[in-house]
Amino acid sequence: MNKLEALRRYFGYGEFRDGQEELIDALLNGRDVLGVMPTGAGKSVCYQVPALLLEGVALVVSPLISLMKDQVAALKAAGIPAAYINSSLTPGQQREALRRAGEGWYRVVYVAPERLDVPEFSAFAQRATLSLIAVDEAHCVSQWGQDFRPSYLKIVDFVNRLPVRPPVGAFTATATPQVKADIARLLCLREPMIRVTGFDRPNLRLRCLKPADKFAALKIVLSRHNGESGIVYCATRKTVEDVCQRLQGEGIAATRYHAGLEDAERARNQDDFQFDRATVMVATNAFGMGIDKSNVSFVAHYNMPKSVEAYYQEAGRAGRDGSPAECVLFYSGQDVITARWMLEHSEPNPELTADEQVELYRRDRERLQQMTQYCTARRCLRHFLMGYFGEKAQEHCGNCSVCLNEPFEQEEERPIVQRTSNCGRLTNSALNDLFDDTLYEALRTERLRLASERGIPAYVVFTDATLRDMTLRRPHTWDDFVRVDGVGESKRDKYGDAFLTLLCRFDGHTYEPHTPPAAGGWDHAGRAWSSQEDERLRDEFDREVAMSDLCAAHGRSAYAIRARLRKLGLTE
Repeated sequence: MNKLEALRRYFGYGEFRDGQEELIDALLNGRDVLGVMPTGAGKSVCYQVPALLLEGVALVVSPLISLMKDQVAALKAAGIPAAYINSSLTPGQQREALRRAGEGWYRVVYVAPERLDVPEFSAFAQRATLSLIAVDEAHCVSQWGQDFRPSYLKIVDFVNRLPVRPPVGAFTATATPQVKADIARLLCLREPMIRVTGFDRPNLRLRCLKPADKFAALKIVLSRHNGESGIVYCATRKTVEDVCQRLQGEGIAATRYHAGLEDAERARNQDDFQFDRATVMVATNAFGMGIDKSNVSFVAHYNMPKSVEAYYQEAGRAGRDGSPAECVLFYSGQDVITARWMLEHSEPNPELTADEQVELYRRDRERLQQMTQYCTARRCLRHFLMGYFGEKAQEHCGNCSVCLNEPFEQEEERPIVQRTSNCGRLTNSALNDLFDDTLYEALRTERLRLASERGIPAYVVFTDATLRDMTLRRPHTWDDFVRVDGVGESKRDKYGDAFLTLLCRFDGHTYEPHTPPAAGGWDHAGRAWSSQEDERLRDEFDREVAMSDLCAAHGRSAYAIRARLRKLGLTE
C-alpha cells in the first residue's frame, strides 16, 4: 500500500491537499517536519498516513483529553486501530492499552505530554518500535504562543531518552514567526522540512459589528443557523452564565463551559455539544482548543478576545469540513476596558523570570492593541488578518462585513445571505441547482440514527461536507459510494448499505444489500465467524476489552481472535 492508496482507503480522498504530500514524504523518509496549516486543512493526515505505512506505532502528543477522544473515534471509524492513554482511563485500562500497544495492536497512540514522564509509559517507549512522534498544537511549547503549556517543554527530554530517535513532526494552525522559531528550537527539530500552507480560510465569512444590543444581535445570528451547531465565546464566567440562561429561556438548546464548573458538568456539557444534544455552546476561552467537531456552522464572540491569535484560533473552529460558516465578533468599548483589567490582574507565570514577565506583559498589551485595531478596522478584515500573520492577501475578499458594506454600528443586524443547504457553497449556482435539500436532510437523519446506535457523534460517521457530496453525486452502487469524498473503504463497509438503500429509494431504484468481504469467513480451526459475531468483536475491540475476556466470550484462542481482527481491518 502506498500513500495515495492509504489516503483513498482510510480517509476517502483521491488527492492530497496543499502541503500534505510534502510533509508526508518527509516523515516517510525519516526527516523532521514543521507544518503550519489552518484549521480544517488536514494536519492530522500528515502524520496518520505515515503511521499506516511505517513499521511500529506512532505517538501523538496532544494537550487535551477531549481532542484525543475525538481523534481516536475518527480513526477507529476509518478502520485504523488507535488508542489514547490519559487520566480518563482507569489504571487497569491504561495498563491494558500499553500492553496492546507493545504487542503492535495499534498504529497510532495519543498521549498527553504529562504522561511522558510516567514510569510505565517510559518503559513502554523504551521497548516499543516508534514509527514517528507527532506534536499536535505545537504552539503550546512557546511562551509567546497563546496557549503556553510548560509540560510541552518536557517532550524533547522524552525524545532524547529513546534508544532510537524516530522522526518528529510538529503541527499547529496558527503561529507567528517568533512562535515558529520557538517550536523548531524548543523541540530540537533536526533540519526540519517546514511547510506553511497559509492562514486563509475562504469558507469563513468574517464579520465585526458594534450592535446596540448584543443579545438581540446574537439571536439574529442563531436564527440564521437554526438547528445547527455553534459556539458563543464570552470574556467572563458571569457573561457565560447570563447568555446561556437567556438563550435557554428563548427555547434554544444551549449549554455552558467555563473553568468554574465541576469537572463532571464540564465533561457532560461538552458531550452534549459533541453529540448535538445541545446545539449551542456558550463558553469562555477554556473551551475549544483541539475540538475536532467538524459541523460547527458559526462562532460568535460576544466580547473581544485579548489577541488576534486567540481570536483566529477560536473563530477557526467553524467550518472545519470546508463548509461555509460565519464568524461574527460583537465589539464594544467596554470590551477593551475588561480585557485590560484581566491582563493587569492575571496570575504571573511561575515558569518565567521577572524580566520575561515584563516582556510578556508588554507583548500582551501590544496584542490587545492589535486586536482592537482589527475590531475597528474599516478595511478588509481578511486582508488585516493575513497581514498580521505575515501573508499577502487581496485588499478586497468579498466575504467580510467591510467588503460587504455592512454598517459597523447598527441598532440591529440586517438579514444577510449566509448559508444555504445548497451543497454548502456560497456562489456556485450550477451546483445549487443540482442540490436536493430533502435528500440532504434525509441523509442527515440517517447519519444521526447510525451514530446514536453506535454511541458516537454524528460527524464521526460522515461530515456535513461528505453528505453534501453524496447528495450531489447520488451514488447507487457499492463502487460509486466509495468515490464520495470522505468515504473510505472501512466506512463504506460499515455504512454503505444503509445510505445506498436510502439514496436508491429516493431516486426510485431498488438496492440489493452488499455483503462486505470482511463479513463471514472461518477461523484457523474451521469454525465459522458470523456477521453478528464480527460486529460484536468490533464493538469489543473499540471498547478495548482485554484479550483474555475476548477469548472467553467467543470461545476462541488468542491467535484466532488476532487473525480475525486483522481480517476485519482492525489491526495489521
